[in-house]
Amino acid sequence: MVEKLFKLRENGTDVRTEVMAGITTFMTMAYILAVNPSILSATGMDSGAIFTSTALAAMIGTFLMAFFANYPFALAPGMGLNAYFAYTVVLGMGYKWEVALTAVFVEGIVFIVLSLTNIREAIFNAIPKNLKSAVSVGIGLFIAFIGLQNANIVVGGSTLLELFSIDGYNSAKGVEASMNNVGITVLLALIGVGITGILVIKNVKGNILWGILLTWILGIICQMAGIYVPDPEIGFYSLLPDFSSGFSIPSIMPVFGKLDFSGVFSLNFIVVIFAFLFVDMFDTIGTLIGVSTKAGMLDEEGHLPNIKGALMADAVATTVGAVLGTTTTTTFVESASGVSEGGRTGLTSATTAILFGLSLFLSPIFLAIPSFATAPALIVVGFYMLTNVTHIEFDDFSEALPCYICILAMPFFYSISEGISMGVISYVILNLMTGKAKEKKISALMYVLAVLFILKYIFL
Repeated sequence: MVEKLFKLRENGTDVRTEVMAGITTFMTMAYILAVNPSILSATGMDSGAIFTSTALAAMIGTFLMAFFANYPFALAPGMGLNAYFAYTVVLGMGYKWEVALTAVFVEGIVFIVLSLTNIREAIFNAIPKNLKSAVSVGIGLFIAFIGLQNANIVVGGSTLLELFSIDGYNSAKGVEASMNNVGITVLLALIGVGITGILVIKNVKGNILWGILLTWILGIICQMAGIYVPDPEIGFYSLLPDFSSGFSIPSIMPVFGKLDFSGVFSLNFIVVIFAFLFVDMFDTIGTLIGVSTKAGMLDEEGHLPNIKGALMADAVATTVGAVLGTTTTTTFVESASGVSEGGRTGLTSATTAILFGLSLFLSPIFLAIPSFATAPALIVVGFYMLTNVTHIEFDDFSEALPCYICILAMPFFYSISEGISMGVISYVILNLMTGKAKEKKISALMYVLAVLFILKYIFL
């Protein structure tokens, strides 16, 4: 039945590989279960309810991806969009969180319509093949950068970013951390990168997952030996699961179905919807391009078969997620970790979805996984995705320069969608100004996208 449902042999994989890949993807995404409630609770939303809605939205969205598209991509409420929701729309613009959730709901409905009309699929197919490879490389650098930040290997400093030091960390964060908290976690993250690297070189099956678990176990040993000392006041918590509250699931009712359509027809509300729509659309397209390129899923023309199913899963998940009480549910770039483990079908995403469901009952275990343990996975996955740079035609500067701009923009602008924007704009302008646009037969949609991106920077 599993073979018939997910076509494992046709995709050159097996149940063990897919399940291991799904577990790995979940392990690198589990942080959202802790981070999303932390961010959204700043709006006055109930943090326990947000935890439940986050887990449910991720489970439902990822199941939709498994059965709509049979792809190894996982979904969850997106980072960046949740911060925009909380700090810009609610705290900055003054909207109630119920109205902001309604904007997410409307965005999801618009996405469903766009997916049915092939517009999102057409955008995916319009992006040139070299630029698709660049997106994959850029995402690799982006998630490696996230990993370095999560582990505090890089911190803010006088040079904007600098290598970790305790004094530099304390200055950037305004705290008084020490070697017994932040210092040891940075060291453990570096050891984790080394462990994961060795496992990759030795071609150990499940190397990324084992890297996460071994790094976490080392942290637990350090805590039990008194080398790591938790200090919750500055964000360093116990690495041991806390079962003091048992296995109860926090009630979702404080945020479930709390939509408020009272501000739907205001100009500002339309701008908010467009912002959610824009960022989600191109983050999703960028993630699909990057991860599917790495997995070798694109056909000879650079198209992703059955992309409509993937885009529809994303659109429906966003709509359902808003009703559940959480922000835009989108395809996660951390899906690349499962792909790097060999995940190629919906069985990978189904496994991840089941784990999100289990996390509702076993939240103390999953929430205990520290960021310094998942950071090495992101850094190594970044390496895997970086290898796609070899597919870019560097002999043709009109192809290579836009790719270079796209790659740089993602980590430096801290946004997948901004990287795509810069890549598309530079690709069209450079080829147009050098007379190469006609011979390359750049599609009309690429011109439209370039104009839209430019207008976005002017008016938004």
